[in-house]
Amino acid sequence: MSRAAVEAKRRVCDEVDRLRELLVFASHQIHGHPELGYAEHQAHDLLCEILEEQGLLVERGAYGLPTAFEAKVGDGGPNIAVLLEYDALPGIGHACGHNIIAAAGLGAGLAAAKVASELGGTVTILGTPAEEGGGGKIAMIDAGAFDAVDAAMMVHPAGAELRRISAIAIQQLRVRYHGRSAHAAAAPHEGRNALDAAVLGYVNVAALRQHIRPEERIHGIFTEAGEKPNVVPSTAATEWYVRSSTLASLEPLKVRVVACLQAGADAAGCGMELEWVGAPYAEMLDNGPMLGLYEANARTLGRHPADPTPSTAVVGSTDMGNVSYAVPSIHPMVRAAPAGTAIHTIEFEESAAGEQGNHAVLDGAKAMAMTVVDLWTNPDALAAARAAYAASPAGA
Repeated sequence: MSRAAVEAKRRVCDEVDRLRELLVFASHQIHGHPELGYAEHQAHDLLCEILEEQGLLVERGAYGLPTAFEAKVGDGGPNIAVLLEYDALPGIGHACGHNIIAAAGLGAGLAAAKVASELGGTVTILGTPAEEGGGGKIAMIDAGAFDAVDAAMMVHPAGAELRRISAIAIQQLRVRYHGRSAHAAAAPHEGRNALDAAVLGYVNVAALRQHIRPEERIHGIFTEAGEKPNVVPSTAATEWYVRSSTLASLEPLKVRVVACLQAGADAAGCGMELEWVGAPYAEMLDNGPMLGLYEANARTLGRHPADPTPSTAVVGSTDMGNVSYAVPSIHPMVRAAPAGTAIHTIEFEESAAGEQGNHAVLDGAKAMAMTVVDLWTNPDALAAARAAYAASPAGA
């Protein structure tokens, strides 16, 4: 490592320490005011105001999304994007810790911005809304947000220090059934029960679950099921998440799920409408060379990211997977809660604004900022990241 890189890493870490109170404040403000996807107006405004107060030019409502933003520092050289998420979950707020993601990305971006010009690099700080099912990053990809980006990164909090999330592909499905209303006691023979169609479809999917791959997941709920027991329901509705290990294996699983649901409609004599919601989330293709850089930097902070095990793996889906198909990317997990605490729980929501969450903000910011420095100062590192990307399914 060059002397310039060593000095730059020291400086970005010092900058994160200088911003410590501001970054923790941002994390707690976002945590205390949870907002759902595409409605993150307070978080958007807060983060943009902080960036502007620190001297950065910010494009609010970037790429046609009212709660997205972009700030860029540097004029040429490798363009490294640091991504921020800040949407919450319904009912349990920031139980996924997106307040930590936002504050850590904010710190990494601001710290890297301090040395961008002298190191000949560019840092792009991207506020990406609606990760929890809204596909904000996918919309930003389609709008060109990553066209000039050489590599992208973010950190996600967890109950363990992990090199990567075990992110699999997913697509959401909405189903609506149409039958015929009738009096359930006086003339049931005149009815066609849409709820029966939905129930039979659900049972068929439950049977299908016995014969899918271990890493595949199908989960559904009833969102409409009739209004009164003495009226044959003329309409019913369900929502589903269909997950598989890759985009390629997701497609045949979707066909099997639809067959199950259609069979239920046919058996009940009902019609059925299907809507695959938005674009599918891709699996996460973590870039090996970039992960190696991040891991080495995290170790200097006393953190030791490990490969997931059956007991520590965080299995889920993220639109960061789609970013990893667009550019070399990483999505490491930084410990922000007591060991074993699962995300999307009340316990994790509480930890996300606690001391471990605060430390995750600062260490996540430092590790990412140092990794940006590596990609700016070591041409071989960026070349290795590009080669690994070209050899992945994204580059095929």
